[in-house]
Amino acid sequence: MLQAHMAAVEQALLQTARIPAGAGHGVNRGTPREWFIREFLQNHLSESLAIGQGEVIASNSRAGEARNQFDIVLYKKQFPRLAFGGGIHAFLVESVVSTIEVKSTLTKEELRPAVRAASRLKGLPRGVTRAFWTGHLLPAPLSFVIAYDGPVRPETARNWLNEIHQEEGIDVPALPLDAAARYAVASPSVDGIFLLGRGFVQFDNLPISFISQEQRVAHPDLRYYNGTAVDATLLTFFLFLTHATAGVVAEWSDMVRYLAGFELQVQI
Repeated sequence: MLQAHMAAVEQALLQTARIPAGAGHGVNRGTPREWFIREFLQNHLSESLAIGQGEVIASNSRAGEARNQFDIVLYKKQFPRLAFGGGIHAFLVESVVSTIEVKSTLTKEELRPAVRAASRLKGLPRGVTRAFWTGHLLPAPLSFVIAYDGPVRPETARNWLNEIHQEEGIDVPALPLDAAARYAVASPSVDGIFLLGRGFVQFDNLPISFISQEQRVAHPDLRYYNGTAVDATLLTFFLFLTHATAGVVAEWSDMVRYLAGFELQVQI
């Protein structure tokens, strides 16, 4: 049932994405396609997550400085956010579960800014007070790219990603064979690339994986792997997000960290 449903939704997304194809401006083609993905997430993900659009800030962020704009931000509802107007917000990095960039057509040069944005996101300092947790605990916010069109072979996207890492000087850490240690290693860049109707590329640090332990032992330098999935790309995207957010975590942001430089005169 799950496989059949996701396959049908994936095909519907690909067909629906043809509607804005006749628009004369790139924004008028891309914005509806972002909305289609946002609607899919709203209809399928847990209600414990909220979906927004905007920037991600940390305790060292400053007003007016350049920051990346993310197409979609999945964040925890219990955390605060800053409203800029027009549905655009700034989200505390401690609240962010994942950012998602939506591409009409993925090319190497379209992937590069997504890699840069993900790298900056992973470098933001986080401060949380955690009471307890069970299940998987993300070592950093996830960064995904989902595309309606792009290279025929997912392996091409993986090669682009590796090349961009070298060109941008992004060091991708080795992943230990021990599962618990592996889950604690964050990708310094994009965590996954999903090409609808074709397949995906994934950083192998999540509890759900299509790589066996035997394959990891045989390929100890493996960081990213790719899979061909004609009608199951959306399913893998859904599974990765669901498993990444399946745990129960009681935590809150250390708001004092956001008050650096704040001065107040107190009278007693």
